[in-house]
Amino acid sequence: MATTPPSLPDKESPKEPTTAVGAGVGPGRPRARLSKSRKRAIIAVAVIVVIVAGVLLYRHLAAWESTDDAQIDGYIYPVSSRVSGYVTRVVVDDNQYVEAGTVLAQLDPKDYEVAVANAKAVLANDEASASAQKTNVPITSVNTSSQLTSAEADIENAQAGLRAAQKSFDAAQASLRQAEANDLKAQDDVNRYKPLAEKDEIPQQQYTQAADSQKATAAAVEAAKASAEADEQAVTQARSRIAQAQAQLEYAQTKPQQVSVQRSRAQAAEAETERATAALQQAELNLQYTTIVAPVSGIVGQRTVQPGQNVSPGQQMMTIVPLHSANIWVTANFKETQLKYMKPGQPVKIYVDTYSRTYNGHILNIAGATGARYSLLPPENATGNYVKVVQRIPVKIAFEKGQDPNHLLRPGMSVEPDVKVQ
Repeated sequence: MATTPPSLPDKESPKEPTTAVGAGVGPGRPRARLSKSRKRAIIAVAVIVVIVAGVLLYRHLAAWESTDDAQIDGYIYPVSSRVSGYVTRVVVDDNQYVEAGTVLAQLDPKDYEVAVANAKAVLANDEASASAQKTNVPITSVNTSSQLTSAEADIENAQAGLRAAQKSFDAAQASLRQAEANDLKAQDDVNRYKPLAEKDEIPQQQYTQAADSQKATAAAVEAAKASAEADEQAVTQARSRIAQAQAQLEYAQTKPQQVSVQRSRAQAAEAETERATAALQQAELNLQYTTIVAPVSGIVGQRTVQPGQNVSPGQQMMTIVPLHSANIWVTANFKETQLKYMKPGQPVKIYVDTYSRTYNGHILNIAGATGARYSLLPPENATGNYVKVVQRIPVKIAFEKGQDPNHLLRPGMSVEPDVKVQ
Protein backbone atom coordinates (compact mmCIF):
# COMPACT_ATOMS: atom_id res chain seq x y z
CA MET A 1 0.00 0.00 0.00
CA ALA A 2 2.92 2.40 0.70
CA THR A 3 4.37 1.99 -2.78
CA THR A 4 1.08 2.68 -4.67
CA PRO A 5 0.90 6.50 -4.36
CA PRO A 6 4.33 7.16 -5.91
CA SER A 7 3.21 5.19 -9.01
CA LEU A 8 0.29 7.51 -9.77
CA PRO A 9 2.37 10.48 -10.89
CA ASP A 10 4.29 8.18 -13.20
CA LYS A 11 1.08 7.12 -15.02
CA GLU A 12 -0.26 10.68 -15.28
CA SER A 13 3.05 12.24 -16.17
CA PRO A 14 2.77 11.52 -19.90
CA LYS A 15 -0.56 13.41 -20.09
CA GLU A 16 0.86 16.67 -18.83
CA PRO A 17 3.33 17.21 -21.65
CA THR A 18 0.67 16.07 -24.16
CA THR A 19 -1.65 18.74 -22.87
CA ALA A 20 1.05 21.28 -23.08
CA VAL A 21 2.01 20.21 -26.54
CA GLY A 22 -1.69 20.31 -27.67
CA ALA A 23 -1.94 23.81 -26.39
CA GLY A 24 1.16 24.67 -28.32
CA VAL A 25 2.49 22.98 -31.46
CA GLY A 26 1.22 19.38 -31.41
CA PRO A 27 0.67 17.93 -34.96
CA GLY A 28 -2.76 16.02 -34.56
CA ARG A 29 -5.10 18.48 -32.78
CA PRO A 30 -5.28 21.40 -35.42
CA ARG A 31 -6.30 18.99 -38.18
CA ALA A 32 -9.23 17.78 -36.08
CA ARG A 33 -10.40 21.34 -35.42
CA LEU A 34 -10.08 22.30 -39.08
CA SER A 35 -12.12 19.27 -40.14
CA LYS A 36 -14.93 20.16 -37.71
CA SER A 37 -15.05 23.77 -38.88
CA ARG A 38 -15.23 22.66 -42.49
CA LYS A 39 -18.05 20.27 -41.71
CA ARG A 40 -19.95 22.98 -39.86
CA ALA A 41 -19.53 25.36 -42.82
CA ILE A 42 -20.68 22.73 -45.27
CA ILE A 43 -23.69 21.97 -43.12
CA ALA A 44 -24.49 25.66 -42.80
CA VAL A 45 -24.22 26.11 -46.58
CA ALA A 46 -26.35 23.04 -47.17
CA VAL A 47 -28.99 24.33 -44.77
CA ILE A 48 -29.00 27.68 -46.50
CA VAL A 49 -29.26 25.99 -49.90
CA VAL A 50 -32.14 23.84 -48.68
CA ILE A 51 -33.91 26.87 -47.22
CA VAL A 52 -33.43 28.87 -50.41
CA ALA A 53 -34.57 25.92 -52.53
CA GLY A 54 -37.56 25.42 -50.25
CA VAL A 55 -38.49 29.08 -50.50
CA LEU A 56 -38.14 29.03 -54.27
CA LEU A 57 -40.10 25.79 -54.51
CA TYR A 58 -42.81 27.19 -52.25
CA ARG A 59 -43.03 30.36 -54.29
CA HIS A 60 -43.18 28.32 -57.49
CA LEU A 61 -45.83 25.98 -56.16
CA ALA A 62 -47.81 28.85 -54.61
CA ALA A 63 -47.94 30.54 -58.02
CA TRP A 64 -49.75 27.56 -59.65
CA GLU A 65 -53.04 25.82 -58.94
CA SER A 66 -53.80 22.47 -60.50
CA THR A 67 -56.43 19.74 -60.45
CA ASP A 68 -56.91 16.32 -61.97
CA ASP A 69 -60.71 16.71 -61.95
CA ALA A 70 -60.83 18.13 -65.47
CA GLN A 71 -61.71 17.05 -68.98
CA ILE A 72 -62.08 18.43 -72.48
CA ASP A 73 -65.59 19.60 -73.33
CA GLY A 74 -67.08 20.62 -76.64
CA TYR A 75 -70.27 21.25 -78.52
CA ILE A 76 -72.00 18.21 -79.95
CA TYR A 77 -74.38 19.19 -82.74
CA PRO A 78 -77.44 16.96 -83.14
CA VAL A 79 -78.53 16.50 -86.76
CA SER A 80 -82.28 16.14 -87.20
CA SER A 81 -84.83 16.52 -89.97
CA ARG A 82 -86.88 19.70 -90.19
CA VAL A 83 -89.60 17.98 -92.21
CA SER A 84 -91.13 14.53 -92.21
CA GLY A 85 -90.31 12.17 -95.02
CA TYR A 86 -89.02 8.88 -96.35
CA VAL A 87 -85.23 8.43 -96.25
CA THR A 88 -83.96 7.44 -99.67
CA ARG A 89 -80.23 7.40 -98.92
CA VAL A 90 -77.62 8.04 -96.22
CA VAL A 91 -74.17 8.99 -97.51
CA VAL A 92 -72.08 9.11 -94.30
CA ASP A 93 -71.13 6.68 -91.56
CA ASP A 94 -69.97 6.86 -87.94
CA ASN A 95 -66.56 8.44 -87.24
CA GLN A 96 -66.38 9.98 -90.71
CA TYR A 97 -65.06 13.52 -91.01
CA VAL A 98 -67.33 15.87 -92.97
CA GLU A 99 -67.10 19.51 -93.96
CA ALA A 100 -69.88 21.99 -93.25
CA GLY A 101 -72.53 21.77 -95.97
CA THR A 102 -71.77 18.15 -96.88
CA VAL A 103 -74.89 16.14 -97.77
CA LEU A 104 -75.57 13.64 -95.00
CA ALA A 105 -78.93 12.13 -96.01
CA GLN A 106 -81.69 12.60 -98.56
CA LEU A 107 -85.47 12.45 -98.09
CA ASP A 108 -87.95 11.73 -100.89
CA PRO A 109 -88.70 15.20 -102.38
CA LYS A 110 -91.73 14.32 -104.56
CA ASP A 111 -94.43 15.41 -102.10
CA TYR A 112 -92.68 18.71 -101.52
CA GLU A 113 -92.21 19.32 -105.25
CA VAL A 114 -95.98 18.96 -105.68
CA ALA A 115 -96.51 21.40 -102.79
CA VAL A 116 -94.23 23.92 -104.50
CA ALA A 117 -96.16 23.63 -107.78
CA ASN A 118 -99.48 24.10 -105.96
CA ALA A 119 -98.13 27.14 -104.10
CA LYS A 120 -96.98 28.68 -107.40
CA ALA A 121 -100.46 28.22 -108.90
CA VAL A 122 -102.14 29.80 -105.87
CA LEU A 123 -99.71 32.72 -106.03
CA ALA A 124 -100.43 33.30 -109.73
CA ASN A 125 -104.19 33.31 -109.07
CA ASP A 126 -103.87 35.73 -106.16
CA GLU A 127 -101.60 38.03 -108.16
CA ALA A 128 -104.19 38.18 -110.97
CA SER A 129 -106.97 38.92 -108.48
CA ALA A 130 -104.88 41.59 -106.80
CA SER A 131 -104.13 43.21 -110.16
CA ALA A 132 -107.84 43.31 -111.03
CA GLN A 133 -108.81 44.76 -107.66
CA LYS A 134 -106.08 47.37 -107.95
CA THR A 135 -107.34 48.36 -111.42
CA ASN A 136 -110.88 48.68 -110.08
CA VAL A 137 -109.87 51.46 -107.69
CA PRO A 138 -109.58 54.25 -110.34
CA ILE A 139 -112.51 52.78 -112.27
CA THR A 140 -114.70 52.99 -109.17
CA SER A 141 -113.54 56.55 -108.58
CA VAL A 142 -114.51 57.60 -112.14
CA ASN A 143 -117.81 55.73 -112.04
CA THR A 144 -118.89 57.28 -108.78
CA SER A 145 -117.99 60.74 -110.10
CA SER A 146 -120.11 60.13 -113.20
CA GLN A 147 -122.94 58.78 -111.11
CA LEU A 148 -122.86 61.88 -108.92
CA THR A 149 -123.02 64.22 -111.89
CA SER A 150 -125.76 62.17 -113.53
CA ALA A 151 -127.78 62.00 -110.31
CA GLU A 152 -127.61 65.75 -109.86
CA ALA A 153 -128.79 66.26 -113.48
CA ASP A 154 -131.58 63.70 -113.01
CA ILE A 155 -132.82 65.58 -109.96
CA GLU A 156 -132.94 68.84 -111.87
CA ASN A 157 -134.78 67.18 -114.77
CA ALA A 158 -137.18 65.45 -112.43
CA GLN A 159 -137.91 68.69 -110.61
CA ALA A 160 -138.53 70.45 -113.95
CA GLY A 161 -140.79 67.62 -115.02
CA LEU A 162 -142.66 67.87 -111.76
CA ARG A 163 -143.21 71.56 -112.24
CA ALA A 164 -144.45 70.98 -115.81
CA ALA A 165 -146.69 68.13 -114.72
CA GLN A 166 -148.05 70.22 -111.89
CA LYS A 167 -148.88 73.07 -114.27
CA SER A 168 -150.51 70.67 -116.69
CA PHE A 169 -152.49 69.17 -113.86
CA ASP A 170 -153.59 72.60 -112.74
CA ALA A 171 -154.69 73.41 -116.31
CA ALA A 172 -156.52 70.10 -116.55
CA GLN A 173 -158.36 70.82 -113.34
CA ALA A 174 -159.33 74.26 -114.66
CA SER A 175 -160.56 72.70 -117.89
CA LEU A 176 -162.48 70.15 -115.84
CA ARG A 177 -164.14 72.87 -113.83
CA GLN A 178 -164.99 74.72 -117.02
CA ALA A 179 -166.38 71.58 -118.62
CA GLU A 180 -168.42 70.81 -115.55
CA ALA A 181 -169.79 74.38 -115.57
CA ASN A 182 -170.67 74.06 -119.24
CA ASP A 183 -172.27 70.71 -118.56
CA LEU A 184 -174.37 72.16 -115.76
CA LYS A 185 -175.53 74.99 -118.04
CA ALA A 186 -176.34 72.49 -120.74
CA GLN A 187 -178.29 70.36 -118.27
CA ASP A 188 -180.21 73.44 -117.13
CA ASP A 189 -181.04 74.28 -120.74
CA VAL A 190 -182.29 70.75 -121.38
CA ASN A 191 -184.35 70.75 -118.22
CA ARG A 192 -185.83 74.14 -119.12
CA TYR A 193 -186.43 73.39 -122.80
CA LYS A 194 -187.99 69.96 -122.29
CA PRO A 195 -191.40 71.10 -120.85
CA LEU A 196 -191.50 73.95 -123.29
CA ALA A 197 -190.89 71.62 -126.20
CA GLU A 198 -193.61 69.25 -124.95
CA LYS A 199 -196.07 72.21 -124.92
CA ASP A 200 -194.79 73.24 -128.33
CA GLU A 201 -193.88 76.59 -126.92
CA ILE A 202 -190.42 76.28 -128.49
CA PRO A 203 -189.35 74.50 -131.60
CA GLN A 204 -188.50 70.82 -131.09
CA GLN A 205 -185.24 71.44 -132.91
CA GLN A 206 -184.11 73.87 -130.21
CA TYR A 207 -184.68 71.25 -127.58
CA THR A 208 -182.82 68.68 -129.59
CA GLN A 209 -179.90 71.04 -129.99
CA ALA A 210 -179.85 71.68 -126.24
CA ALA A 211 -179.88 67.94 -125.54
CA ASP A 212 -177.08 67.32 -127.99
CA SER A 213 -175.11 70.20 -126.49
CA GLN A 214 -175.57 68.67 -123.00
CA LYS A 215 -174.23 65.37 -124.24
CA ALA A 216 -171.22 67.18 -125.68
CA THR A 217 -170.58 69.02 -122.43
CA ALA A 218 -170.93 65.75 -120.50
CA ALA A 219 -168.36 64.17 -122.81
CA ALA A 220 -166.13 67.20 -122.34
CA VAL A 221 -166.39 66.73 -118.58
CA GLU A 222 -165.36 63.11 -118.92
CA ALA A 223 -162.48 64.11 -121.16
CA ALA A 224 -161.43 66.82 -118.73
CA LYS A 225 -161.56 64.35 -115.85
CA ALA A 226 -159.45 61.89 -117.79
CA SER A 227 -156.99 64.60 -118.68
CA ALA A 228 -156.82 65.74 -115.05
CA GLU A 229 -156.27 62.18 -113.83
CA ALA A 230 -153.55 61.70 -116.42
CA ASP A 231 -151.87 64.93 -115.36
CA GLU A 232 -152.20 63.87 -111.71
CA GLN A 233 -150.46 60.59 -112.50
CA ALA A 234 -147.78 62.54 -114.34
CA VAL A 235 -147.27 64.62 -111.20
CA THR A 236 -146.99 61.44 -109.13
CA GLN A 237 -144.52 59.96 -111.61
CA ALA A 238 -142.48 63.15 -111.57
CA ARG A 239 -142.32 63.02 -107.80
CA SER A 240 -141.23 59.36 -108.00
CA ARG A 241 -138.51 60.31 -110.44
CA ILE A 242 -137.37 62.99 -108.03
CA ALA A 243 -137.24 60.47 -105.19
CA GLN A 244 -135.35 58.01 -107.40
CA ALA A 245 -132.92 60.69 -108.51
CA GLN A 246 -132.47 61.74 -104.89
CA ALA A 247 -131.63 58.15 -103.93
CA GLN A 248 -129.17 57.92 -106.80
CA LEU A 249 -127.63 61.18 -105.69
CA GLU A 250 -127.27 59.94 -102.13
CA TYR A 251 -125.65 56.75 -103.44
CA ALA A 252 -123.34 58.75 -105.70
CA GLN A 253 -122.39 60.94 -102.75
CA THR A 254 -120.90 57.82 -101.09
CA LYS A 255 -118.01 58.03 -103.59
CA PRO A 256 -115.27 58.24 -100.88
CA GLN A 257 -116.71 55.22 -99.10
CA GLN A 258 -116.98 53.24 -102.34
CA VAL A 259 -113.43 54.09 -103.30
CA SER A 260 -112.28 53.20 -99.78
CA VAL A 261 -114.08 49.86 -99.98
CA GLN A 262 -112.47 49.12 -103.32
CA ARG A 263 -109.06 50.07 -101.97
CA SER A 264 -109.65 47.76 -99.01
CA ARG A 265 -110.49 44.97 -101.42
CA ALA A 266 -107.31 45.71 -103.34
CA GLN A 267 -105.30 45.68 -100.10
CA ALA A 268 -106.93 42.40 -99.08
CA ALA A 269 -105.97 40.97 -102.46
CA GLU A 270 -102.40 42.21 -101.95
CA ALA A 271 -102.37 40.55 -98.53
CA GLU A 272 -103.54 37.31 -100.09
CA THR A 273 -100.72 37.64 -102.59
CA GLU A 274 -98.20 38.11 -99.81
CA ARG A 275 -99.65 35.12 -97.97
CA ALA A 276 -99.37 33.03 -101.12
CA THR A 277 -95.78 34.25 -101.58
CA ALA A 278 -94.94 33.24 -98.03
CA ALA A 279 -96.59 29.85 -98.58
CA LEU A 280 -94.49 29.38 -101.73
CA GLN A 281 -91.33 30.31 -99.86
CA GLN A 282 -92.19 27.84 -97.10
CA ALA A 283 -92.89 25.13 -99.67
CA GLU A 284 -89.52 25.81 -101.33
CA LEU A 285 -87.80 25.72 -97.93
CA ASN A 286 -89.45 22.41 -97.11
CA LEU A 287 -88.20 21.08 -100.43
CA GLN A 288 -84.68 22.23 -99.53
CA TYR A 289 -85.00 20.59 -96.10
CA THR A 290 -85.35 17.20 -97.77
CA THR A 291 -81.58 17.40 -98.34
CA ILE A 292 -79.96 17.15 -94.91
CA VAL A 293 -76.50 18.73 -94.73
CA ALA A 294 -73.85 19.05 -92.05
CA PRO A 295 -74.25 22.23 -89.97
CA VAL A 296 -70.52 22.30 -89.05
CA SER A 297 -67.32 20.51 -89.89
CA GLY A 298 -66.55 17.59 -87.64
CA ILE A 299 -66.77 13.88 -86.90
CA VAL A 300 -70.05 12.01 -87.45
CA GLY A 301 -71.28 9.97 -84.51
CA GLN A 302 -74.34 8.16 -83.18
CA ARG A 303 -75.81 7.59 -86.64
CA THR A 304 -79.20 5.97 -86.21
CA VAL A 305 -80.92 6.73 -89.52
CA GLN A 306 -81.16 4.12 -92.25
CA PRO A 307 -82.47 4.19 -95.86
CA GLY A 308 -86.14 3.26 -95.99
CA GLN A 309 -86.87 4.83 -92.64
CA ASN A 310 -89.64 7.40 -92.11
CA VAL A 311 -88.48 10.33 -90.02
CA SER A 312 -90.43 13.10 -88.33
CA PRO A 313 -89.45 16.73 -87.65
CA GLY A 314 -86.98 17.00 -84.79
CA GLN A 315 -86.05 13.33 -84.83
CA GLN A 316 -82.30 13.01 -84.22
CA MET A 317 -80.54 11.15 -87.01
CA MET A 318 -76.88 11.55 -86.02
CA THR A 319 -74.49 13.94 -84.27
CA ILE A 320 -71.45 15.92 -85.39
CA VAL A 321 -68.58 16.72 -83.05
CA PRO A 322 -66.61 19.78 -84.25
CA LEU A 323 -62.89 19.48 -83.61
CA HIS A 324 -61.78 23.05 -84.21
CA SER A 325 -60.08 24.56 -81.18
CA ALA A 326 -62.71 27.29 -81.07
CA ASN A 327 -65.37 24.64 -80.39
CA ILE A 328 -63.60 22.76 -77.58
CA TRP A 329 -62.48 23.84 -74.14
CA VAL A 330 -61.51 22.43 -70.74
CA THR A 331 -63.89 22.23 -67.80
CA ALA A 332 -61.78 22.04 -64.64
CA ASN A 333 -63.45 21.54 -61.26
CA PHE A 334 -61.20 23.39 -58.81
CA LYS A 335 -61.68 23.34 -55.08
CA GLU A 336 -63.16 26.52 -53.72
CA THR A 337 -59.99 27.06 -51.68
CA GLN A 338 -57.99 27.24 -54.94
CA LEU A 339 -59.96 30.15 -56.40
CA LYS A 340 -58.67 32.87 -54.08
CA TYR A 341 -56.33 34.39 -56.67
CA MET A 342 -57.83 32.85 -59.80
CA LYS A 343 -59.42 35.13 -62.41
CA PRO A 344 -60.20 35.18 -66.16
CA GLY A 345 -57.26 35.71 -68.48
CA GLN A 346 -54.63 33.89 -66.40
CA PRO A 347 -52.37 31.52 -68.40
CA VAL A 348 -52.86 27.77 -68.09
CA LYS A 349 -50.70 24.77 -68.91
CA ILE A 350 -52.97 21.89 -69.97
CA TYR A 351 -51.48 18.40 -69.78
CA VAL A 352 -53.42 15.90 -71.89
CA ASP A 353 -53.11 12.34 -70.63
CA THR A 354 -53.86 10.78 -74.04
CA TYR A 355 -50.82 12.27 -75.78
CA SER A 356 -48.64 13.10 -72.73
CA ARG A 357 -48.41 16.56 -74.14
CA THR A 358 -48.92 20.03 -72.69
CA TYR A 359 -51.02 22.69 -74.43
CA ASN A 360 -51.32 26.39 -73.69
CA GLY A 361 -54.55 28.07 -72.72
CA HIS A 362 -56.13 30.69 -70.53
CA ILE A 363 -59.05 30.98 -68.13
CA LEU A 364 -62.15 32.09 -69.99
CA ASN A 365 -64.58 32.39 -67.09
CA ILE A 366 -65.55 30.93 -63.73
CA ALA A 367 -68.94 29.33 -63.14
CA GLY A 368 -71.58 31.19 -61.19
CA ALA A 369 -72.19 28.32 -58.74
CA THR A 370 -70.67 25.08 -57.56
CA GLY A 371 -71.13 21.89 -59.50
CA ALA A 372 -73.50 20.57 -56.83
CA ARG A 373 -75.86 23.48 -57.43
CA TYR A 374 -76.01 22.64 -61.13
CA SER A 375 -76.90 19.01 -60.45
CA LEU A 376 -80.37 17.64 -61.05
CA LEU A 377 -80.98 17.19 -57.30
CA PRO A 378 -78.94 19.81 -55.38
CA PRO A 379 -77.99 18.73 -51.86
CA GLU A 380 -80.19 20.18 -49.16
CA ASN A 381 -79.45 20.06 -45.45
CA ALA A 382 -82.91 19.49 -44.01
CA THR A 383 -81.87 17.45 -40.93
CA GLY A 384 -79.82 20.11 -39.19
CA ASN A 385 -76.73 17.89 -39.16
CA TYR A 386 -74.20 19.95 -41.06
CA VAL A 387 -70.87 18.60 -42.27
CA LYS A 388 -68.62 21.03 -44.05
CA VAL A 389 -67.42 19.65 -47.37
CA VAL A 390 -65.04 21.48 -49.67
CA GLN A 391 -66.97 22.29 -52.83
CA ARG A 392 -65.71 22.39 -56.39
CA ILE A 393 -66.49 25.16 -58.87
CA PRO A 394 -66.22 24.61 -62.64
CA VAL A 395 -63.70 26.82 -64.43
CA LYS A 396 -63.83 27.12 -68.22
CA ILE A 397 -60.39 27.12 -69.86
CA ALA A 398 -59.95 27.97 -73.53
CA PHE A 399 -57.12 26.70 -75.72
CA GLU A 400 -54.90 29.25 -77.37
CA LYS A 401 -55.23 29.58 -81.14
CA GLY A 402 -53.23 27.15 -83.19
CA GLN A 403 -52.73 24.68 -80.34
CA ASP A 404 -54.39 21.76 -82.14
CA PRO A 405 -53.73 22.09 -85.91
CA ASN A 406 -54.20 18.34 -86.48
CA HIS A 407 -57.48 18.19 -84.53
CA LEU A 408 -56.26 15.53 -82.12
CA LEU A 409 -58.19 16.70 -79.09
CA ARG A 410 -61.56 15.09 -78.40
CA PRO A 411 -64.30 16.00 -75.92
CA GLY A 412 -64.12 13.75 -72.87
CA MET A 413 -60.33 13.40 -72.73
CA SER A 414 -58.83 13.67 -69.24
CA VAL A 415 -56.47 16.58 -68.64
CA GLU A 416 -54.58 18.21 -65.78
CA PRO A 417 -54.58 22.02 -65.99
CA ASP A 418 -52.05 24.16 -64.09
CA VAL A 419 -53.15 27.75 -63.64
CA LYS A 420 -50.59 30.46 -62.91
CA VAL A 421 -52.37 32.59 -60.32
CA GLN A 422 -49.44 34.83 -59.28
